[in-house]
Amino acid sequence: MDDIIRVENVEFEYSKEEETLKALDGISLDVKKGEFAVIIGHNGSGKSTLAKHLNAILRPTRGKVIVKGMDTGEESRLWDIRQTAGMVFQNPDNQLVATVVEEDVAFGPENLGIEPREIRKRVDDALNAVDMYEYRKKGPHLLSGGQKQRVAIAGVIAMKPDCIIFDESTAMLDPSGRREVISTIKRLNKEDGITIIHITHFMEEAVDADRLFVMEAGRLVMQGHPREIFVQVEKLKELGLDVPQMTELAYELKKCGIDMDSNILTVDEMVNSLCR
Repeated sequence: MDDIIRVENVEFEYSKEEETLKALDGISLDVKKGEFAVIIGHNGSGKSTLAKHLNAILRPTRGKVIVKGMDTGEESRLWDIRQTAGMVFQNPDNQLVATVVEEDVAFGPENLGIEPREIRKRVDDALNAVDMYEYRKKGPHLLSGGQKQRVAIAGVIAMKPDCIIFDESTAMLDPSGRREVISTIKRLNKEDGITIIHITHFMEEAVDADRLFVMEAGRLVMQGHPREIFVQVEKLKELGLDVPQMTELAYELKKCGIDMDSNILTVDEMVNSLCR
């Protein structure tokens, strides 16, 4: 499987009150085409700073970010990079620009100079992909938070990116809205083959990832399959992170002397383990 994104020893520094601060410190990772990758870390760990490097909103102080063979340090490639790697932000209101849902989704393709008939098709396809087609004539201000975020995702899908980066895009939503968005993200990955990079602080959103990356103080400190990472409960707690509720329950039951699998992630796995 080919790399769609490659991060090579990236450092990022910025100035604050005459002091130079390092937000990223020697990050190296790769994301494969079609992969569902999740990045976790507590506030200030650098995960959102890294996300903004993946489609060249920010560019490294040192090191390289390569997106589908294009170096984000090359000014002439920025337009192509941002078409390849779309971004969905935390607050959907920051991405909605029109007063009607379908016009909002059409905004990106129109700016690419795409022919009107193709725009119509892309808008319809994108809204169907996020189950928002029936709301196409509504004003975004009439929608719930989860629905707004799905429209924002449709706006990115209409640009036909190979990869979508979700920068804590469920953080401002209620549980129902989070479920809607996560369901959409998983469907885009599994059914449409879009590479997903999901930055989150909700551990339950990470259990179905192909690979999980853990950040701390601007560094990548752990990476692997969620089952390999979440079983290390004590190490994650030292980093100030939670684990999925069922993993935590299995951990506590084992401490009480009950013979349990320690790598449980879901309710179904917990039920099966208890029944055995």
